[in-house]
Amino acid sequence: MARRLRIGLTGGIASGKSTVAARFMELGVPVIDADEVARAVAAPGEPGFTDVLNRFGAGILAANGELDRRALRDRIFADPSSRRDLEAILHPLIRAEMERREAVAVGPYIVMAIPLLVEGGSRDRVDRVLVVDVDEAVQLERLAARDGGTAEQASAILDAQASRTSRLAAADDVLTNAGNVTELRRAVDHLHERYLRLAATAHAQEI
Repeated sequence: MARRLRIGLTGGIASGKSTVAARFMELGVPVIDADEVARAVAAPGEPGFTDVLNRFGAGILAANGELDRRALRDRIFADPSSRRDLEAILHPLIRAEMERREAVAVGPYIVMAIPLLVEGGSRDRVDRVLVVDVDEAVQLERLAARDGGTAEQASAILDAQASRTSRLAAADDVLTNAGNVTELRRAVDHLHERYLRLAATAHAQEI
């Protein structure tokens, strides 16, 4: 089977990526979400769970026996070496599972939602990079409201990600999330039509 067009969806935290991904799914496009995959490969009973627990200890367990993601996030943002260790454990598992899901997905093109696509050097995994762009002041406001953290914590999270400039430099397509949800969804609809045309052209060239 011919390889399908792969769109890498990325953007800073609290930029609106989830809204964009949800709209693609409503349009019938398979969306493989790296964050969802990360939760799956680190669920209790999975090798990733055991490896993370062995590295970080019982202090990162929640009351329900799953990983306490907020505690783990606080830990890795306070200690860069811990972050590198976590990435070394999970990234190979995440990549393998995303490739498995891609192989069984059905659709003319696939969206790979990878928040750290630019930072993680995953450009080779996709054909086009779609960046959801938003003003950093808006990101900080949304992040503080969503997670209930301090402004300093929100700023630290943004600082740990690729800069807005570097993401835009890597983009083939940009969705500017400066309006309301309806406008953002409408912009996704326009991109969907374009991606369908690109996918059809790529398929015709491979036949």
